[in-house]
Amino acid sequence: MERTELNRTRLNELLERERTVAAERTPTSRALAAEAQAHLIGGVPMQWMEVWVGQHVVFFERAKGNRIVDVDGNELIDFCLGDTGSMAGHSPDAMVAAVQHRIGELGGVTTMLPTEDAIWVAGELARRFGLPKWTFSLTATDANRWVLRTCRQLTGRSKVLIMNYSYHGSVDETIIALENGVPTQKPGNVGPAVDPAVTTRVVEFNDLAALERELAHGDVACVLAEPALTNMGIVLPDAGYWEEATRLIKAAGALLVIDETHTLSAGPGGCTKAWGLQPDIVTIGKSIAGGVPIGAYGVSAEIDVQIQGDPDGDYVDTGGVGGTLAGNALSLAAARGTLEHVLTDEAFVGMCELGARMLAGMRDLIERHNLPWVVEGLGARAEFRFCATMPANGGASHDAHDADVEEWLHLVTLNNGILITPFHNMCLVCPTTTAADVDRLLEVLDAAVTELRAA
Repeated sequence: MERTELNRTRLNELLERERTVAAERTPTSRALAAEAQAHLIGGVPMQWMEVWVGQHVVFFERAKGNRIVDVDGNELIDFCLGDTGSMAGHSPDAMVAAVQHRIGELGGVTTMLPTEDAIWVAGELARRFGLPKWTFSLTATDANRWVLRTCRQLTGRSKVLIMNYSYHGSVDETIIALENGVPTQKPGNVGPAVDPAVTTRVVEFNDLAALERELAHGDVACVLAEPALTNMGIVLPDAGYWEEATRLIKAAGALLVIDETHTLSAGPGGCTKAWGLQPDIVTIGKSIAGGVPIGAYGVSAEIDVQIQGDPDGDYVDTGGVGGTLAGNALSLAAARGTLEHVLTDEAFVGMCELGARMLAGMRDLIERHNLPWVVEGLGARAEFRFCATMPANGGASHDAHDADVEEWLHLVTLNNGILITPFHNMCLVCPTTTAADVDRLLEVLDAAVTELRAA
């Protein structure tokens, strides 16, 4: 069936109404947002919070499980979950207990000394991802940054290769995209030390010919890639893509780094375990400590031997790898509580089942309303794209962005007690999400689309 386009006049009418409703629901947040302008840059603790829809950000009072209550008393079913940072749910009991035990009973957050929790967490990550040696940071951005330095050091090569519109935090080398096929720093890139086109090669995801071509230059230290694109909308690999891509990367003498920060939704070992990937290094962050800041990376036995035998790399002092707060006792206690008791293998079974229910419901909605949209899922998450055919790469997914539809979708869910992820249209479930929560999300979306189509 040919998809029919949306009535833009109707969309704009509904968008204005939802903006008004949002303002009426959040007067206390509006007052706090005004007060915050005095001493917070942009009126928010971190400037990416400015992208939330509405005339101001919504302040929250408390959160537990998959529920958030804002300062105006509005309860929200949370499908954002901190853009995966709270994939375990907000303040899961086991994580809270572990943190309280560490701070209150044992004492010590940052001592520059290790705890037994570090050994346990590293062993658990090794079990899940199949890479034997691990180290810790405070964010996945740091993990990626340190790994890129390590790869350049070990290979003696200067460049990294990324997939167009993949996401790896604020790592300098990755703030780049293809423009008419040419690698160009992303518009608005703040104060780059060098033009990222100097440091980075870029290819479209799923384009094996382009990958082989760029690797042939012989200057790529590593390929840093999400196993499936996420932050620009979920884009899955073609059948056989990673098998051939891995062969090409290793034949070219480069290393493969898989960033599982968002794709942990695929299962307890992310896509690496679920799809049998064979990376040299895995990076991860956000979710593994139940919302407490952490990042980590794991390396193969071969890479560990190279690091330990490298006479020229200063990995233990001021060589550019590490930080005083990294691997702190609090983060590792939180990670152990989360991985041992919350984001368990068993929990992922239920989460992925609910994710499949959510994805099926969204696909049914698109079909019944003849929407020019697509939706894709990855385990416990699903995401809309506002185009009629599924994008095969990051460039096509980027081009599917529709600011008005996205704002309307986010506002109408917010005004009906549901929170989905800013920046894009991702919905994620956690261990405390229920089938009734998923059905409520689908009910709100169905009612909204029905109204949009009733022009």
